[in-house]
Amino acid sequence: MTATMAAAPPQELHRKARKAALGSFVGTAIEWYDFFIYGTAAALVLGHQFFPNSSDLAGTLASFATLAVGFIARPIGGVVMGHFGDRVGRKSMLVISLLLMGFATVGIGVLPNYEAIGVFAPILLVTLRFIQGLGVGGEWGGAVLVATENAPEGRKGLYGAAPQIGVPAGVLVANLVYLPLTAFMSDETFKAWGWRIPFLLSAVLVLVAMWIRLGLEESNEFKEAKDDEKPEKLPIVEVLTKHWKTVLLAGGTFIATNGIAYAYMVYVLKYGEKELGFSKTTMLFLLIGSCPFWMAGMAFSAWKSDTLGRRPVYVRSSIALVIAAAVFFPLMDTAVLPVMVVAMIGLGFTLGCCAGPQSALFAELFPPAIRYSGASLGYQIGAILGGGLAPIIATALYASFETSLAITGYFVLIALISLASILVLKVPGTKTSRPIEQEAV
Repeated sequence: MTATMAAAPPQELHRKARKAALGSFVGTAIEWYDFFIYGTAAALVLGHQFFPNSSDLAGTLASFATLAVGFIARPIGGVVMGHFGDRVGRKSMLVISLLLMGFATVGIGVLPNYEAIGVFAPILLVTLRFIQGLGVGGEWGGAVLVATENAPEGRKGLYGAAPQIGVPAGVLVANLVYLPLTAFMSDETFKAWGWRIPFLLSAVLVLVAMWIRLGLEESNEFKEAKDDEKPEKLPIVEVLTKHWKTVLLAGGTFIATNGIAYAYMVYVLKYGEKELGFSKTTMLFLLIGSCPFWMAGMAFSAWKSDTLGRRPVYVRSSIALVIAAAVFFPLMDTAVLPVMVVAMIGLGFTLGCCAGPQSALFAELFPPAIRYSGASLGYQIGAILGGGLAPIIATALYASFETSLAITGYFVLIALISLASILVLKVPGTKTSRPIEQEAV
């Protein structure tokens, strides 16, 4: 424990830690609400609104392609905000990321469609989606570091799960907003203007998150690192020259968690409606019902990682994800609702178990002076290779092979890649690791 932390009353340290965790959770939940309402809209309506001259399949692929644009922007946001987050501070970058997300999301909510302004509609849609990606790209690293660096000793995994739990919380809120719209609006009304309501509501949610985030404080760990060491002029260069293997393997551990999660949240809505014959409302109910189990998996595995270690929990969860990935679509294809509920809950809980220890693990992989840049870049690499491509690949695989077994094979493949990555990754505090400061090319 550092001298500064030791001098502070324990009650004050715990108050600061709880405030940091709450700020990370609420802000992340709202930012991911913004990010996910786009994914739901892409599955349900954006193809019709912005690509009306395409076939149903082509329109769906085009709208999912705009979803992927956000993922392309995410590493850019992570690098830029990581740079200033390592040199200036975590808090200011969290505020900026929130403003970017709010501006872009409300902008999509008021954006005229193709019928109104022609080709400018999809161009502006892609631009706003890119801005969303910049915002969320800088969000995760800052939120994770605020939570873990302020956490009490020995509880970094549990406190670090706060921003992770914000992700399914954002999904839950997004789908709770969409649910009454799809249930009580006619399909024509929803497609005409109802889909815009979740985007416009973001303005109110962003104001709430901004109020909370402005009250956050930088961690003692970051302050002391800044006082003791001269900040790196270009943290990202330090990351890419001395820690590039760690970044790539960290990203590899996240490919399956993010990729399967996005197919689970976005593609399955379309699949259940088009291929299995269920209504939008039913599929939204299934996703909403599974979100609490997703969150529970995160909290459970994060808590266990503080006692058993990050690697053992991550490895066991990754093995479980290979199994869950293999059985998910066969269970969904029964089209029997109780079986589908089990499939959704089982995959959601397993995804949560994989994500729970991730915050603390990624933070511990890098020294404080380059931690924002390193953790953000690793996370966003995994996001591009995972979530950014998953809905497009799933849609294309089913269109090509006309069987969900092709998607299952894809799920299992990326789950095995993530399992191999965590097995190879040198994790601080394990027998196979060496001090991260010694890592070189």
